[in-house]
Amino acid sequence: MTIFEALRISHDRQREYIDAVLLSKGNTEERRKCYQRLKDELLAHETAEERHFYIPLMAHDNGVDLSRHAIAEHHEMDELLEKLDEIEMSSSSWLTTARELGDKVLHHLEEEERRFFQMAGKLLSDAQKTELAGLYNREFEQLLDAG
Repeated sequence: MTIFEALRISHDRQREYIDAVLLSKGNTEERRKCYQRLKDELLAHETAEERHFYIPLMAHDNGVDLSRHAIAEHHEMDELLEKLDEIEMSSSSWLTTARELGDKVLHHLEEEERRFFQMAGKLLSDAQKTELAGLYNREFEQLLDAG
């Protein structure tokens, strides 16, 4: 498995979890569970991804701007999660903010898969791609279990 395959597995779950959150209704147990699952996935993914994908890319001149951009987007998603935590789940502003988060996440995933992965594929060796996948998966699972 390469780092790209490992990241895509989480990306697919994120897409699924966003849909579930947006289909949920009001201040219900279902919405709380869907949102918590999405939040846990996003936080574990971004932490492990930054450490085992973006930081290694920063070792290359061509990877610095790309990595900074992606990490800035992670920060924007974190801010939306914090905002969601503060809003009553049954309010229309919660759903509006959840849609904004969903749009931000989907944009980020698309950008990573279409642009960042191609550039990273040229910068990282085959051995690095495999090694980073293992490191990412281990940390991701630890963070998800701790979440």
